[in-house]
Amino acid sequence: MELTPKQQLIDLINKATNPLILTHQRPDGDALGSMIALFLTLRKMGKQVSAVCVDPVPQVFRFLPAVSYIQKEFTGTRDFIITLDASEVMPDKIFYKVEDNKLNIVVTPKAGQFKFDLIIVLDSTDPQRLGISFESNPDLFYETLVINIDHHAGNDYFGKVNMVDLTATSTSEILVSIIEALGQKFDEDISTALLTGITTDTNSFQNANTTPKSLTIAAQLVAAGGRQQEIIKNIYKTRSLSTLKLWGLALSKMKLEESGKFLWSALTKGDFQSVDAEEDESAGVVDELLKTASGVDFALLLVERANGVHGSLRNVAKGVDVSAIAAIFGGGGHTAASAFQIENTTLASSQENIIRKIKEYVGGNKTADISKMPNQLPKENQPSDNVLTSEVKAELSTEEQPPKW
Repeated sequence: MELTPKQQLIDLINKATNPLILTHQRPDGDALGSMIALFLTLRKMGKQVSAVCVDPVPQVFRFLPAVSYIQKEFTGTRDFIITLDASEVMPDKIFYKVEDNKLNIVVTPKAGQFKFDLIIVLDSTDPQRLGISFESNPDLFYETLVINIDHHAGNDYFGKVNMVDLTATSTSEILVSIIEALGQKFDEDISTALLTGITTDTNSFQNANTTPKSLTIAAQLVAAGGRQQEIIKNIYKTRSLSTLKLWGLALSKMKLEESGKFLWSALTKGDFQSVDAEEDESAGVVDELLKTASGVDFALLLVERANGVHGSLRNVAKGVDVSAIAAIFGGGGHTAASAFQIENTTLASSQENIIRKIKEYVGGNKTADISKMPNQLPKENQPSDNVLTSEVKAELSTEEQPPKW
């Protein structure tokens, strides 16, 4: 009988010695929570595991346990660890490190490196979302088995083994059953990491994607020691002064397009500089401020970044599909939350056209010509965007597509 994807996944993880965990660029709570939970689990199993995300961990998530172990780049693992059972007999004169009643002897070569024997990709619809230079690591990505674990519609099923559950609220929710199948217990740190992923991807269980299963799993994680109040405090009740000032700017610039029944605001690079805010501090504006408006169909936030203009869309009225609006600009996502990215442009040169095209669309002219968008690639050359979370950190790139695994 053919093994299920979950059975294949468990078998590959059990056999691996040096697994590598990857997640998407501009990581959110689910990406980081699932990565940390799996990292800690595999370490408990005696694996020499590495976790890599090309972008830094946002300040709001730096309370998470083991976050310091997440690397921004990788060149393979140089340490080869020999593990012996030291629960009964402890050596006397030898350099060693003991973890969980295991003796770890570390051998580091003078040159070269040992290879990863398994890659586990979390919360990413396709390899491009990882933001990794595949050209610099061709052997690794062509020769190493890849496990793909995700919950987003539009996943490319790029792994050798694909565990994609579209009914799950988050990748963290999927990992709960995987960790159970690996025979590992949920300690406080693992439970906190997983609970963070579920909490952020449901917007603290306020979003429509919240299910009875997600609530049951959350209760299970709290019972196992998940620090729910710590999560709420750090993510929803703690804001830096620069973040509050930036959000104030977004509110002060808010505009209502009555004909199109949508609310929007925009933040320039100058706005960020004026309040000494980092790029990721705009996260939350559309969900916690603009989306709370009444009497509108949807909300839009435009953010000027170093590489172009990013748009985040949220529906307010039930049944409004904002992914169709994002698609006008080559973006996409979910019905309730979507995004788009226009490369190599500024707000000054594109804002007017963006708003005009949206007004034409919601006004009934759904065949509006988008060819006049400045620096806009033809839609057929734009990758679809399905990696969206409560922060809408989806990035659309014009770079060459990486190889399919």
